[in-house]
Amino acid sequence: MAAGEGYRNPTEVQMSQLVLPCHTNQRGELSVGQLLKWIDTAACLSAERHAGCPCVTASMDDIYFEHTISVGQVVNIKAKVNRAFNSSMEVGIQVASEDLCSEKQWSVCKALATFVAHRELSRVKLKPITPRTEEEKTEHSVAAERRRMRLVYADTIKDLLANCVIQDDLESRDCSHTVPAEKTRVESVELVLPPHANHQGNTFGGQIMAWMENVATIAASRLCRAHPTLKAIEMFHFRGPSQVGDRLVLKAIVNNTFKHSMEVGVCVEAYRQEAETHRRHINSAFMTFVVLDADDQPQTLPWIRPQPGDGERRYREASARKKIRLDRKYIVSCKQAEMPLSVPWDPSNQVYLSYNNVSSLKMLVAKDDWVLSSETNQIRLYTLEEDKFLAFHLEMLVHVDATQAFLLLSDLCRRPEWDKHCRSVELVQQVDEDDAIYHIISPALGGDTKPQDFVVLASRRKPCDNGDPYVIALRSVTLPTHRETPEYRRGETICSGFCFWREGDQLTKVSYYNQATPGFLNYVTTNVAGLSSEFYTTFKACEQFLLDNRNDLAPSLQTL
Repeated sequence: MAAGEGYRNPTEVQMSQLVLPCHTNQRGELSVGQLLKWIDTAACLSAERHAGCPCVTASMDDIYFEHTISVGQVVNIKAKVNRAFNSSMEVGIQVASEDLCSEKQWSVCKALATFVAHRELSRVKLKPITPRTEEEKTEHSVAAERRRMRLVYADTIKDLLANCVIQDDLESRDCSHTVPAEKTRVESVELVLPPHANHQGNTFGGQIMAWMENVATIAASRLCRAHPTLKAIEMFHFRGPSQVGDRLVLKAIVNNTFKHSMEVGVCVEAYRQEAETHRRHINSAFMTFVVLDADDQPQTLPWIRPQPGDGERRYREASARKKIRLDRKYIVSCKQAEMPLSVPWDPSNQVYLSYNNVSSLKMLVAKDDWVLSSETNQIRLYTLEEDKFLAFHLEMLVHVDATQAFLLLSDLCRRPEWDKHCRSVELVQQVDEDDAIYHIISPALGGDTKPQDFVVLASRRKPCDNGDPYVIALRSVTLPTHRETPEYRRGETICSGFCFWREGDQLTKVSYYNQATPGFLNYVTTNVAGLSSEFYTTFKACEQFLLDNRNDLAPSLQTL
C-alpha cells in the first residue's frame, strides 16, 4: 500500500477509554495516574507489536499536560514506534480527549517513551523500522538525536547542576507565609500484585508512574491546602526492574515553589522481604504542579522553607532544574519556524541547542516536497517552498570516502579554501568533541557596502545506523564576546549544513541544505532563477577541494 490515504503504520496502536467516575479525582477530572497507565499500556502494545516479544518501559521523556479530561469524556491514545535500535525502541504517543455530546476534541499531551525488548533465553536484535510518510521519516531521523540526548541526560543534569550559578533567595524571600518542607513529606508502600505486572511478572511502568503521581499529589496538597493540578513530568529513567511480590516504597516532598508552580520530587525503592535492609532504587522523578482558581488561572503559592542540609540542596537544585526544563521545552520541543534566528549561547543549554541544530537540519532533509530546479555538470539544485520560508539544497556524487568528506568539511577553518563566501573563519570555542562555535566573515553581497559576519554553532554527528548520513549542522547563536560591530553587518542562518551518504567504496553523495533568511533571500532567488551560477561554481569548488585532499589524513576526529 502506498504511503498516503489509507496507509496505516504497522506498529500503530489505538486505544479509546471512556472516563468513568472510578477513574477521576475529587474534581471529577481524569486522574493523571490513570492516564499514565493507559499511555504506558498503549505504548507497550505498540513496542511489542514491532518486537514480537515482551517489552519493558525504560524511560519517559518530558510530558506537558495541556488540558484536563472530565468524567464522561473519551480519551483517544495513538502510539507507534518511531525507530528501533539494537534492542530498544522509541515510541511516540499522542493523547486527545473527545466530548461525545459536542464532538469537540482537544490535544491533551504528547509523549515519547523508550521500551526495551526482552526474551528469557536469547538476545534480542530488533528489525529496523522503514519510514514511509514525511512525518515518519522526520520522526525516524530525529529519534537518533533524541536517543543521543537521553544517553547523556544524567551526566548533563549533573554537570549543569554543578556548574550552573543558582540564585540563592532564601534570605530575601518574604517569610511571613512559608510552609516547612518537612510538612509536605509523604511516604507510602505498595505491594506489587499480579494485576500490576505484565505476563513476565515485571511491574508495569505505568503502574509505578501512577503510584508516584499519587504520593506527589499528596505532597503538593499539603503545601497549598488545595487540590493541585499536575502540569508536567520531567524526563526520567527506570533504573531497574520490579517484580510481583516486591514492596515499593514511594517518597515525595516539595522541593521548591515558584510563585505559581511547585516542584515535587519523588523517589521509588524496592525490597523483597521485610527483613531486607538493602533497597533497590527503581526510579526518581520531578513533577510540576499548579493550583487553579475558578477561572483556571494559577494561584500564588506559599513559599517553602527547606530543612538545612539536604533540604537546601534540593531547594537550590530545583531552581536549576526549572531553567533546564524551560531550555528543553522551548529549544527542544518548539517547531523550527518558532525558533528565533539567533539564540543566546549558554553552557546550561548547550546540549539542547546542539540537539535543535541537528534535528532542524534532519527535519529539513526529510521533507517530501523538494523540487528539482535545475542540473548542471552533475550538480543538482532542489528548492522547497513553504508558507514561511524558501529552502534549497545542492547535491552531487564525489569519488571520496564518506568519512573523509565528513572530516574535511567538518573543519570550518578550511572552508575559505573552497568557498569564496567565507573570507575568514575563527574557532571561538571548542565546546566538546561534536560541537564548536565559529566566527565567520564573508565579503559583501550584492549592493551591500559592508562585509557580513556570522557567529555559528557547528554540530556534527556520525551515522547512528546503516543508511544514516554523516551530518554537519549550522545555526546562528549569540555570544557576549562577539557582539555586532559597526565594521560588519551581522548575518544569521537558522538552518543549514551538510549530509553525506555512503553510496559505495570511495563514492559519497554530498548534499548541502540552507533555509534562506530574509537577508540572504535575494541572493538565493537569483541563483534559483538561473540568473547567477555562483551556487554551482562554489559547490564545484567544494568537490575539487574534497578530491585534492582525499588522501589527507590530517583532519582530527576532535576538530570540527
